Amino acid sequence: QGQVAESGGGLVQPGGSLRLSCAASGSIFRLYVMRWYRQAPGKQRELVAVINSDGSTNYADSVKGRFTISRDNAKNTAYLQMNSLKPEDTAVYKCTSDYRGTRYWGQGTQVTVSS
Repeated sequence: QGQVAESGGGLVQPGGSLRLSCAASGSIFRLYVMRWYRQAPGKQRELVAVINSDGSTNYADSVKGRFTISRDNAKNTAYLQMNSLKPEDTAVYKCTSDYRGTRYWGQGTQVTVSS
């Protein structure tokens, strides 16, 4: 229950878009809190976005208005839609699932924003 795996990263030009997916295992996905983190080389890990089981969301100031987190409980998947990408968004993006104090991390997916 709760293991996650990310997909959807890649190379994109500044101003472009990507959608990351986070597929989770288990039959109670609807109860998980899902988060997206990122870490760039030489920088601390940053919490990018959160979506709670009730669908409420929160974002880091650095991505507000550009990124959107969502979830499809029928597909056991959370998403991170990233628009207007900037070079400073380059990082390894990881998702987590949380349920009753247990957290699972994915392996991460690389996002590179460069011309």
